[in-house]
Amino acid sequence: MIVGGFLLLEAAPGDAVDAYVASLGGDAGLVRELRERWGLDRSAPTRFLLYLAGLATGDLGRSLAFDRPVLAIVLERLPITLALAGSATLLAFALGSGLGILAGARPGGPLDRLLSAAALLLNAMPSFWLGLLLALLFAVRLRWLPLAGIETIGAGYSGLARLFDIARHLVLPVLTLGLVYAALYLRLMRAGMVEAWRSDFVRAARAKGIPRRRLLLRHVARNALLPVVTMLGLQSATLVGGSVVVESVFAVPGIGRLAAEAVTQRDFPLLLGILIVSALLVLLVNLLVDLLYARIDPRVELGARAR
Repeated sequence: MIVGGFLLLEAAPGDAVDAYVASLGGDAGLVRELRERWGLDRSAPTRFLLYLAGLATGDLGRSLAFDRPVLAIVLERLPITLALAGSATLLAFALGSGLGILAGARPGGPLDRLLSAAALLLNAMPSFWLGLLLALLFAVRLRWLPLAGIETIGAGYSGLARLFDIARHLVLPVLTLGLVYAALYLRLMRAGMVEAWRSDFVRAARAKGIPRRRLLLRHVARNALLPVVTMLGLQSATLVGGSVVVESVFAVPGIGRLAAEAVTQRDFPLLLGILIVSALLVLLVNLLVDLLYARIDPRVELGARAR
């Protein structure tokens, strides 16, 4: 991943000096001085070996645009992205699974058709466009929620008041990111329940006289939940990547917006650091999903014991 990221960044046109000169201007002497100061006058293999040597000691390098350690900048923005992506994931999983159960309870019924059509519409809608619509409705027209940022500047809130202010600012980004993925989970849950209704164990449970509600929740929905949990792990990387657009639309100072700034300013050390931290987050989320999968499906744990 590190090698691939470095090669892709090297193949991209321009560097941090070009971005600096394009925005602020400068002569040939300044360009030469900046390249020497930032180490961009060295060859690509040399810079890559120096980067690996620093990475071995836990040093992600120094940001060229911010003139600060990359790790310190990423750790400042990381909690905001975790709060945004984590809240959006919980919303998408809970809302999508719950509506999927309602849709799959009676496949082909009016509620199933209505929810399936709504899910298809949301799934086809770009996240930035949905975010603009929500902002226009709740921030501009109704003025219920703040339009952008992470907290009210100059308000001087502290304690619970500050947490409430941050939560209000996160409502629109969380809704934008969560609703798009909730539509995907709804469709997966509904499809899994349709397949589960046709299974032999459901027919056997019906023959035993198990009440429909218990059959729906404990047998059909629980088995249909397995592919949804699997997709939850696969979508973790997409959630981190999707936050780039949402954070840019709502001016949320998270890792996604930081990555967009790093690309604009050709800050390769910062962008590589963001890629490494994001990859570690994806691995952690997939580990947690595997543990949750074993909790939902006892056959996973039994299979491990059998070996």
